[in-house]
Amino acid sequence: MRRICAYCGSNKGSRPDYAAAAVELADALCSRDIELVYGGAAKGIMGIIADRMLEQGGRVHGVIPQQLVDKEIAHTGLSELHVVASMHERKTLMAALADAFVALPGGFGTLEEIIEVVTWGQLRFHDKPCGLLNVAGYFDSLLAFLDTARDEGFVRESNRRMLLSDAKVNGLLAQFEHYVPPNEDKWL
Repeated sequence: MRRICAYCGSNKGSRPDYAAAAVELADALCSRDIELVYGGAAKGIMGIIADRMLEQGGRVHGVIPQQLVDKEIAHTGLSELHVVASMHERKTLMAALADAFVALPGGFGTLEEIIEVVTWGQLRFHDKPCGLLNVAGYFDSLLAFLDTARDEGFVRESNRRMLLSDAKVNGLLAQFEHYVPPNEDKWL
């Protein structure tokens, strides 16, 4: 893996564990010489992970829509900042730049981004690993929902296994290194 895309909140959340996990992920990526792709903001968990990557000498690629640049939330110190016209362009470019995807705690945008990229994998638009950094059980309810969707026949077991999860950065990165995408067509 050369680059990992991190989806994460533009807020810091209520627990210090969330910021600590962003720092831990940044440190792990830098120690493996893996570059970060993220949403380009200077705020919240996004800003924490970008700042830590840069402090450790890592490369950071931000992708942000012009509307958010106009609101002055773009990180101005990145290795590379791509300014795009829309959220759709943002997500498409982030996916193209990355070799894997991880979601840290965040809100609607984080959830939408990781679910979309898993869906793209399910449709075999890519074969890149996708995972949740399940800090302090943040994603437990989502994982339970996905198990219910599988149990109720809306998600195949092989597709359910596409969304990896671990509470620890190193555990999730190890799963990424050994990821094998499903070898079946969703529609058959």
